[in-house]
Amino acid sequence: MEVNALTWTITIVVVAGFFIFDFYSHVKTPHDPSMKESAGWSIFYIALACVFGGFLWLTWGEPGNPHQHGIEFFTGYVTEKALSVDNLFIFALILGAFKIPRQYQQKVLLIGIAIALAMRLLFILLGAAVISAWSDVFYLFAIFLLWTAAKLLWDEVADKEETDPNDMPIIKLIRKVIPVKGETHGDALWFKENGKRVLTPLFVALVAIGFVDLLFALDSIPAIYGITQEPYIVFTTNAFALLGLRQLYFLLDGLLDKLVYLSYGLSLILGFIGIKLLLHALHENNLPFINGGESIAVPEVPVEMSLLVIVGILVITTVASLTIGTKRAEKASAEESKAGAASE
Repeated sequence: MEVNALTWTITIVVVAGFFIFDFYSHVKTPHDPSMKESAGWSIFYIALACVFGGFLWLTWGEPGNPHQHGIEFFTGYVTEKALSVDNLFIFALILGAFKIPRQYQQKVLLIGIAIALAMRLLFILLGAAVISAWSDVFYLFAIFLLWTAAKLLWDEVADKEETDPNDMPIIKLIRKVIPVKGETHGDALWFKENGKRVLTPLFVALVAIGFVDLLFALDSIPAIYGITQEPYIVFTTNAFALLGLRQLYFLLDGLLDKLVYLSYGLSLILGFIGIKLLLHALHENNLPFINGGESIAVPEVPVEMSLLVIVGILVITTVASLTIGTKRAEKASAEESKAGAASE
């Protein structure tokens, strides 16, 4: 398989086509998606990613490892999907803060995610250009991911309070430039009032979702470059992880609060990839103040092991969340009820 300009063009057109199809087939007419609808389309997009990964597995490899890029895709896809699920917590916070009715949430999510993917593509191409010009950038990627992993773990342990979306700089800027109505106007993103264009909370929420997802990409894109150095695989893992994210939001609605240990798992994954990047940077070292600019003979983590470690962490944290975490939550709820009854 050869990744050229035509391959990129076809891929981007097909991904855009799926977003357009999703809009006209499900989102254009406001409705509250059923569990059956959400589950069906979530399975469809996951199956589509598996088919694409299988295609890469069969057609694109390296000498001595004919399936390398297929394995890289599946490893990156699992990582991106896990990080995307973590994003859903923030999406729920934003939709709740702006009081978006459930039947209009699909439109906000789909357009916001599409905007985020378009901006991610620019980040991915920029990352590829930086890596090509300066291979030692992997040191910076490694440090950033290790710092992010530590911060994510600290925020979880410290039970840090979530930021109010209304305090986000982009939201404050929008409200300064264009008037924003306090309540929704059907599923409209804007309307005219007294001859002036007025934004609705739907528009502000989708901008917030787009930019918040882009901020998450600052973590996820270096993480995927820690798995593969092929920009095409980095983009397609991002694209397939975001396709179907809207359906996954409604499918996991009510379950998100039960995944109490997911952030711990994501912290471990980012830390693991950070260490993997650091080992790769040492192996390819060109910095004169490290080993005289010579490479250092350190073991590198094969992509097959990366896939096993990442999947293993996700399985363990998910099972722990739905068993130990659920029991602890039920016990805490029972104690609160008992204490409330005693105080009456």
